[in-house]
Order: sequence, then structure tokens, then C-alpha cells
Amino acid sequence: MKKVCALVLVAALMIPGCAAMQENKKTTIGAGTGAVVGAGVGYAIGGGKGAAIGAVVGGLAGGVIGHYMDKQEREFKQALAESQAREQAAIMQGVQREKDALIITFKSDVMFDTNSSVIKSAAYASGEIDRVAQILNKYPDTTIKVAGYTDSTGSESYNQQLSEQRANAVKNALVVKNVQAARISALGMGESNPIADNATEGGRQLNRRVAIIIEPTPQAGQAQPQG
Repeated sequence: MKKVCALVLVAALMIPGCAAMQENKKTTIGAGTGAVVGAGVGYAIGGGKGAAIGAVVGGLAGGVIGHYMDKQEREFKQALAESQAREQAAIMQGVQREKDALIITFKSDVMFDTNSSVIKSAAYASGEIDRVAQILNKYPDTTIKVAGYTDSTGSESYNQQLSEQRANAVKNALVVKNVQAARISALGMGESNPIADNATEGGRQLNRRVAIIIEPTPQAGQAQPQG
């Protein structure tokens, strides 16, 4: 057992040495995690030697996926910076990273009129939906969840229905921009999971949002990005 642990540790320390994995701390973490998981699988198959091989393979896979998501994160943050630099109201609210997942947030009140799930023409005119779709198409080895949220004004059942309709509207807008429908799922979260205080107008405005959660597939990074 000690020999197996030593092999896992050595492999985990070796993986971050790859040049591609030095580019971002998250990539290095992904490589180390992949090494440990790969070692466990390898040991189950081939004992100590299998653990060493599995650690290397798993580490490489984790690092490649992390690097793949790093590049997307940079492009989305660049798109957000350009959006915020423009004078007109931007629909993009933020870009977050949760391990290997990316969360892109749209301002629901900028995209939709009150009590409506029809995307405003101004939201299309801003070009941000096009930019998001272009990046999603460039990195096809991901799954996409579109989640709609509301503030707490109105009944819970109405808010649930409105959030579902808005999530589907954003999904359909991405499909029109040639993002594969099979990659996208839409769900309504209603007034659940607020990110600000619903007692204030500013808080309610932040809670009215649509989030796009982008997660890598196991094949992520094995092919060159498109575009």
C-alpha cells in the first residue's frame, strides 16, 4: 500500500511540470486531481504498476480539461470587459469559475420586459448573445445548462413559470445561433437561490438573472477549438 501511495504522489508531482499546465493554477489543480483518480482506477486494474500508469494518464486528462476550460474563461472575461466598456446597458453581469465549470450570468431585467419571456431586440442588438454563442461553438466539448431566476415579487408558482420560460428563451436564442440543442438543457429556478437581498430594489435586480453553466465533457480538450 505504501508503494502505491508513493507512486501516486510521484505521478501527481510530475504532472504539473508540463508546460501547458503551468499556465493556470486551476489547470494544475485539475491535473493533480486527475492523477489521484487515475491512480485509483489503475491500481484496481493492474496493481502498483497500474496505479503509476493510471496516475499519469489521469493527471494528463485532468490537466487537458482544465486548460480547455481556462481558455474559455479568458474569452468570456474578455467579452465581459468589452461589454462593460460600452455605454449602452450590457446584458452580461459576470463570469465565474467553479472548479472546471464556468457560470455566465445575464441580467434578466435588461434582457426581458417585466412579466415577459420575450428577449428584447436591444439584447440582440448589443451583440452579446452572438459573442457568447461564438465562444460556445468554438469549444464544443461542453454541456450547457441555462437556469432562469426571479426575485421574490409575485407568487412562487408564477415566478417558477416565468423563470422556466426565460431559460427556454435564452436556450432557443443560442440554438438559433447554431449552438447544438443537444448540448443545452433549460430549467427554471424561480425565486430560489437569491444572490442578494430581495428587500431592496438593487437586490431584486441582481436576483432577476439567467445563468449559463458550462461544464466540460470527458472528451474536452482532445480536439483543437473550432473557429
